[in-house]
Amino acid sequence: MSILKIKNIKKSFSGRKILDGISLKVTDGEIMCIVGQSGGGKTTVSRLAARFWDIEKGKITVGGMDISKIDPETLMSLYSIVFQDVTLFNNTIMENIRIGRQDATDEEVIAAAKLAHCDEFAEKLPDGWKTMIGENGSELSGGERQRISIARAFLKNAPVILLDEATASLDVDNETLIQEALSRLIQNKTVLIIAHRMRTVANADKIVVLKDGVVAEEGTPDELFQKQGIYHHMVETQMQAAGWVL
Repeated sequence: MSILKIKNIKKSFSGRKILDGISLKVTDGEIMCIVGQSGGGKTTVSRLAARFWDIEKGKITVGGMDISKIDPETLMSLYSIVFQDVTLFNNTIMENIRIGRQDATDEEVIAAAKLAHCDEFAEKLPDGWKTMIGENGSELSGGERQRISIARAFLKNAPVILLDEATASLDVDNETLIQEALSRLIQNKTVLIIAHRMRTVANADKIVVLKDGVVAEEGTPDELFQKQGIYHHMVETQMQAAGWVL
């Protein structure tokens, strides 16, 4: 069954065409990664699927329902969203995670937080889970903010996950913990990942390569690597870059 279906969508900003009639579908329990160069429209797809922005043409359905006709609250109940730009509030760590599900008990919040490795920084703070994190999480590092976002998604436990990988450079420890938490989060879910790292992509069921607002390549990681096209070049470039760093 196709859970998330995007059909012939178009989107422009300030007269510049970002997406030009792309179609894709993510089936139940499938992990799809969208890759491509910066400015190719990857992030726009995730924002349109979440209906943060409206499409100009085409149709997006979740579970067969047209998202433009669903009540926003109902739509959000279907998604767990982990985007780069985490919105945090000047409240405690506990309450920032509880946003994932307002009626959750403290025990449920902490259980979700531990799955996202939040305990590794929260329990070291003087006020622990009751620590105030400042306006938009100003007291936390980028990696800690990401982990709160992932904890919210664990707590919410929605059937579809929209994940826009953080491009911000995280230290190695944070990066490893976040990758571990995300691997747990996406198990047995329907997942759309906007991927920036090729190691994330390796575990996908399907890859879509966007270029200049259209689908340039589509297939499994192995199929696309064998084609020696855009995806193959992206993998090789990242592997070389990693080699130079080491």
